[in-house]
Amino acid sequence: MVPDISTGSRTYGLLNYLYGPGRREEHTDPHLVAAWMPELAPDPGRDPSATLKQLTDRLDLPVLALPKDRRPARHVWHCPVRTAPGDRHLTDAEWAEVARRIVHATGIAEYGDDKACRWIAVRHADDHIHLVATLKREDGRSPRRHEDGIRAQAECRKIEQEFGLQILNGGDRTAAQRPTSAERSKAERTGRTETPRETLRESVRHALAGAASEEEFFHRLAEAGLRVEQRIAPSGDTLGYKVALPGDRNRDGEPIWFSGSKLAPDLSLPRIRQRLDAGRPGDEPVIDHGDERVLPPARARRQAVPAAERAALILHENDDEDSAAQLVGAGELLDAIAQTAPASTRKELVEAARAFERATRSHVRAERADNRAVRAAARGIIRAGNALGKGEDGGATAMVLSTMVLVAIAAARWHSARGHAQQAAAAQRAAQHLRSAYRSAAAAPMNTMREHGRHLPEPVRERYADTLETALPDQADAIRHEPGWDALAATLDQAERAGHDPDALLQQAVEWRELETADSVTDVLVWRLRRIANLPATVAPPRARADMQAAQSRSHPSLPPAPEAPAVAHRADPHPRGPRR
Repeated sequence: MVPDISTGSRTYGLLNYLYGPGRREEHTDPHLVAAWMPELAPDPGRDPSATLKQLTDRLDLPVLALPKDRRPARHVWHCPVRTAPGDRHLTDAEWAEVARRIVHATGIAEYGDDKACRWIAVRHADDHIHLVATLKREDGRSPRRHEDGIRAQAECRKIEQEFGLQILNGGDRTAAQRPTSAERSKAERTGRTETPRETLRESVRHALAGAASEEEFFHRLAEAGLRVEQRIAPSGDTLGYKVALPGDRNRDGEPIWFSGSKLAPDLSLPRIRQRLDAGRPGDEPVIDHGDERVLPPARARRQAVPAAERAALILHENDDEDSAAQLVGAGELLDAIAQTAPASTRKELVEAARAFERATRSHVRAERADNRAVRAAARGIIRAGNALGKGEDGGATAMVLSTMVLVAIAAARWHSARGHAQQAAAAQRAAQHLRSAYRSAAAAPMNTMREHGRHLPEPVRERYADTLETALPDQADAIRHEPGWDALAATLDQAERAGHDPDALLQQAVEWRELETADSVTDVLVWRLRRIANLPATVAPPRARADMQAAQSRSHPSLPPAPEAPAVAHRADPHPRGPRR
C-alpha cells in the first residue's frame, strides 16, 4: 500500500479531476467513501443534486474564514493511497477505515478532535482512493503534520499486515524525491515518458560518473545540454548549483529549476564534493588512467573488471564504510556502462542503473573510504566512448556484465543483512536487468566458444575435466553438465596454446571468488580466465580462424602462427598432452 502526499492551491481543480473521467477514461463510479462529517460532505458522484462547487466550498470554509494574509498559499493536502499489484480489492468500508487511519496518523484529523481539518476520501477505481484535506483546522490553526509522509508509510505497513495485503518495504528517508502528481500530469500533457525531475536526476548522475573534478562535472552538465546555474559566494566559491531542462518553463515563462538536493540526497554539491575527494580517479595503480589515455572500448571494459570484482569482495566483508563507498563507485560504473552500451543491451542497462541508484544510498556514510579504483574504471569507460555490440567489444561487455551481476547480488545481501529493505530490493531488480543484458551480450561469443570446445579431441576434453576436478572437486560434475562447459574447455585450450598452465590458471580463477552466487559458474570462470590470461574476449569462428591462418601462411610462409595472447603463467610444455590418469 503506497501513500503519496503532495500539496496544491486549487481545491476545485483537484476535485474536478477526481470526479471526472480521467485522462484516459479510467475513472469509474467516483464517489465518497469517507469524510470528516459525512452528513456535511455533499457527494457529486452519488447525489444528483450535489455539485463540485458545493463540496469545494465546504472543504475550503475554514481557510476562507481567515484573513487573506493568514491563508496558506498551498492549502490543499492530497494523498492517493494505492494497493500493490496483485492485492485483493478492498470494499468501500475497508477503504473508509484506511482513510480514517491515515488522516489520524498524519495529523490531519486525529481521532476525537472536533476542530481538526476537513477532509474527504474519493474512490474512482478498484485499487486506490484519494484523500483530500484543507490545511486549516476549524479553530484556524494549522495541523501538526511534521513528517506526515513517514507516518503515512508506517500506518500503511500496519494496515497491510492487518488486512492481509502485500507488506511493502518501508522507507528510510534516503530515497530520491518522487515527482509530484502535478509534474506527472504535465509530463503526460507534453508527451514526455518521464518527468523533468527524473530526466535531470539521471543526467546529473551520468555527468558525475567517473568525473575527476568539480569543474569536469559542471562541464559535463553543460555538454549534456542542461541549463546550469551555480550559486557563487562573494568570495568566489561555489555554494551550490541548480539545473533545468531547456524548454521546461512555468506559467510565467521562467525555467523550472531543481537544486541537486531536490533531485536526490546524494546529488547536493557538498555530497558531490565528498564523493570527489574520497574517490578521485587518476592515481589508482590498479587501473592506469593517470596520463588520460583514451583506451578502446573493449580494453576499458576489461580493465574495469578487477575493480568491480574488488567491490563485490569488499561487500562480503564487515567494513560498512568501505562497502558503502564501493556501492557508490559501482553505481557510477554501472552508469558509465549504460551510457556507452550498444543498442542491443542499452535498454536493460539503463533500467539496471536506475534501479541500482537506490542501492547506493543508505545512512551508512563513507567519507573516509577509498573507491578510486572503481571510479577510475567508470572514467575510463566514459572516455572510451560507445562500444559495439559485436566482436571484441561485445565480448568485453559480456565480461564486465558477468562481474556486475555478482556486484548487484553482493549489494542485495549487504543491504538485507542491515535491514535496508528498499535498497536490497533495488539491488535485486538491478541484478535481474543485468542478467538480461549479460545474456544478450554473451550470446554470440559464448556460442562460438562452445562450438570450439565441442570440436576439441576427447582426450583433451578429459584432461581439462581432470583439471576442473582438481580445482573444484565438489562442483566439477555439476559444472560439466552446465551449457557453458564447452566454452570453459575451449578457454582452457586457448590459454594452454598461448603458453599458460591450465591447472594453475584455473586454480587462480577459482581462488578469486565469488562463485557461490553465480547463475552459471562456467560463465564466470570463462571470463575470469580470459582476463587473467589476457586472451581475446571472443573466439573467431572455425572458418574465420582457418581463413586467417591460411592468409598468414601465404603472407609469411616461414613464420609460425602468432600467439593469441601474451603468456603470463607459462607451462614448460605448451603443447597438448594426453589425458592424465
